[in-house]
Amino acid sequence: MQAMIKATNPLSGKLINREPLARYTSWRVGGVADRLYKPASIEDTQHYLKSLPGDEPVLWLGLGSNVLIRDGGVRGSVINTRGCLKQMQETTNGLLKVEAGVPCALVAKLAAEKGLSGAEFLAGIPGTMGGALAMNAGAFGGETWGLVNKVLLLNRKGELIERKPNEFDVAYRSVSLAADEWFVACYLDIPVGGNEESREKIRQLLAKRAQTQPTNMPSGGSVFKNPVADHAARLIEATGLKGYSIGGAEVSKKHSNFIINTGNATAKDIERLIEYVRDKVEEKQGVLLQTEVRIIGEETAS
Repeated sequence: MQAMIKATNPLSGKLINREPLARYTSWRVGGVADRLYKPASIEDTQHYLKSLPGDEPVLWLGLGSNVLIRDGGVRGSVINTRGCLKQMQETTNGLLKVEAGVPCALVAKLAAEKGLSGAEFLAGIPGTMGGALAMNAGAFGGETWGLVNKVLLLNRKGELIERKPNEFDVAYRSVSLAADEWFVACYLDIPVGGNEESREKIRQLLAKRAQTQPTNMPSGGSVFKNPVADHAARLIEATGLKGYSIGGAEVSKKHSNFIINTGNATAKDIERLIEYVRDKVEEKQGVLLQTEVRIIGEETAS
């Protein structure tokens, strides 16, 4: 039996029951969510969290990259920020306030338009700022938390919290974050530079991304973290796995650290291929790769 939601304040977002998640993930796979909520604002998100039963599982989902939702779907609530929590503005002290649902590429574009330099790498991250903050996403040598001045979070009770970067342990593709707290906005400190130079750098980075990554196929982004002083793609290719497939999932022939959905993949196909690649690389290269993508949900529908 599904838990009932009782809102103490009127909700202004959109609540959908039994929503298939494949349309919300960049791999185009994933089972059904018990509930999916698209919030109208940070305040509305607070009201929604306060309305939930105390034991309701909560998952946040942005553009659905860097995550594999299993075929059995997700129990509880999914808060989807795609097209929501999308405010961006320059503050009076020169910081850029960005809400969690803003695509990273738009942050790079706005920063360049305002003559700020150093955020260009965000154009290469196929996700939202909320996800980028949660995993310290990076591209082309830059990392998200190198720009962060402070962040706003919501906890399980719907309380708004402000924190500084030194209150987190931040590392390569890793941020210490309590299980019941989620990023809803950040303030970025981006140095002043030349806007035309920044725009040209973004164009070059996007051209490089299109040339080296399978951007025209459904994928979850980089599957494995790069080991110290090495690259996951090199290890996978050296193991002879470029183009290897299981069901509708295939190791990209363009970039070995991407697994693509060739059209009819299931989440199980992709997960089995991830496990196969990890095992074979360890067997042949002596390196145990760590996944960068998060694998979430039930293997079979309940």
